[in-house]
Amino acid sequence: MKILFTGGGTGGHFYPIIAVAEAVRERCKERKIIPPSLYYMAPNRYNARALFDNELEFIQIPAGKMRRYFSLLNFTDLFKTATGCIMAVFKIYSLMPDVVFGKGGYASFPALFAAKILRIPVVIHESDSRPGKVSSWAGKFAQRIAVSYPGAAKYFTKHPDRVAFTGNPIRKEILLPLKNGAHDFLKLEETTPTVVILGGSQGSQNINDVIIEALPELLNRYQVIHQTGKANLEEIISTSRVILKDHPYSYRYHPFDYLNELALRMSAGVADVIVSRAGSTIFEIAAWGVPSIIIPLPNSISHDQTANAFEYAETGAASAIEENNLTSHVLIEEIDRIYNSTKIKETMKTQAKAFARSDSAEVIADAILNIALKHEK
Repeated sequence: MKILFTGGGTGGHFYPIIAVAEAVRERCKERKIIPPSLYYMAPNRYNARALFDNELEFIQIPAGKMRRYFSLLNFTDLFKTATGCIMAVFKIYSLMPDVVFGKGGYASFPALFAAKILRIPVVIHESDSRPGKVSSWAGKFAQRIAVSYPGAAKYFTKHPDRVAFTGNPIRKEILLPLKNGAHDFLKLEETTPTVVILGGSQGSQNINDVIIEALPELLNRYQVIHQTGKANLEEIISTSRVILKDHPYSYRYHPFDYLNELALRMSAGVADVIVSRAGSTIFEIAAWGVPSIIIPLPNSISHDQTANAFEYAETGAASAIEENNLTSHVLIEEIDRIYNSTKIKETMKTQAKAFARSDSAEVIADAILNIALKHEK
């Protein structure tokens, strides 16, 4: 049996693939199925170690990106996508997988195109509340369509019987928060409430700017764990040193360029409030059961994050602030409003847990295996 995964470009696409690949191997053991050969087709590896650890063989193909704003790269990337489609047809024909799992995004288009041409069964997963162009197109011929938000199902009206609300696959190593030893590991005070800032895998310049402006007041009441993004860390550290030079609680600020699995689980374990973008991190926050403030990317950059943020907030699990309304004062007031109200905190925790689907990867893995086994016969 051969299974091909495709998608990537961001951690929000890549890491759910890793979660499903993990679940495929686990479900094969439980169902006493011979382990399949797993492949990953994308423009780049994204995380070579994760591919190696999960025995995913990498197959490189180019893929162009269609930006939501004018750019000459939109024109040149058309040729890149066309080249990728041709290469994908030949490579997938020589591999002939039993099923292709597509995570959406521009990186998955060539492989899904080739699968359609070669009549190979397709399963797709859509992370956003409003499907992107590739998922909308692939949904017309996919045998199974998994969605992370219940509201996304209505966009796949051609074959509603093929759509299932599964939630978003999460890697097991970050699924459970870790509190024991977290204060020592992260150098935190035991009795001071903790705010965790997650600006996405690349960090967020706008959120970083607001946090820096808010720090002098925030640190009077909270300690702050701040994932800045690798490109932003040095600037953030130098700026914060100036701003907090004479601040009595400057030691409560803990900037990190990136939080690895252990640091992320520990941050989740001690967090009283999380401030985050509206990508796939929403599902991790929901699984952790932590109150949150979600700040989506503007519509001009990402059409889906605003919809994601407000659909999640409507459940009562979080509050949402659009970026054009975000100031340091607004953020501080919202953090205080959540932290100082036991009722709000408990409601958010309960609703977050209700929103989470911890078995998402296993459900999708079973669907993939069932289709692959039929195709293999």
